[in-house]
Order: sequence, then C-alpha cells, then structure tokens
Amino acid sequence: MVQFLTQPYVSQYLIGAVFIFAGAMHFLKPGIFIGIMPDYIPWHKPMVYISGAAELMGGIGVLIPKTQLWAAWGLIVLLFAVFPANIDMTVQAVKHQGWRSLYTIATMLRLPLQFVVMYWVYWACIQH
Repeated sequence: MVQFLTQPYVSQYLIGAVFIFAGAMHFLKPGIFIGIMPDYIPWHKPMVYISGAAELMGGIGVLIPKTQLWAAWGLIVLLFAVFPANIDMTVQAVKHQGWRSLYTIATMLRLPLQFVVMYWVYWACIQH
C-alpha cells in the first residue's frame, strides 16, 4: 500500500484534485478568500477569481500529460506568489487572536507547508 502512495502518478491525481477543489472554492465561496486578502493587494474580488482560475487551470493541467510540465511550474509560481499573502494572514492572526489561537497556529503551520506542496508538485510532475 505504501509503495502505491509513493508513485508520482498517484500524487499527480491528488495534486490535480486539491487544486481543482481549491480553485472551485474561489468561485463558490469568494467571500472567504476576499476576507483574507491583504490590504496592499488591489481589486480583491477580481484577484480572488484570477487566482481561482489559475488553480483550476493548474489542477486540470497536471492531469494532462501534454500540459503537465507547464501546469506544474505554473502551480509552483502561484504558490510562491501567494506566499506573502499567507505571511500577512499569519501576522493578522497573531495581531487579532494572539499566538495561542488554533487559527493562528494553523496559519503558522501553513507557511512551511507551502514549500512542502511546492516540492510535492515538483517531485510528482516535473522530476519524474
């Protein structure tokens, strides 16, 4: 069973599903994403839709062999691009809820996880 989980094609399907779901949520529940957008980013609603579309395209793209490489690099760039917003989300969480709230801890854990996901995409879709 563990060997099955270490196969790149399994991760490719999981990555595709995760990003398709996340991208769809940008359209189905945009208010959630608008609420966590940093003030320094203009046009919150359009940016939520743009990032959601990018996640959808990347998620679909990693499932198609001809587009997988470009889609994977696109997802890595997207993850890198939204990282400052995730830092801001953590700073705001600490500011408003303190260090010990579950939400603050989750936002702190998300920061290194972002790099793990970047590597996961690289390993599953680019390296193999």
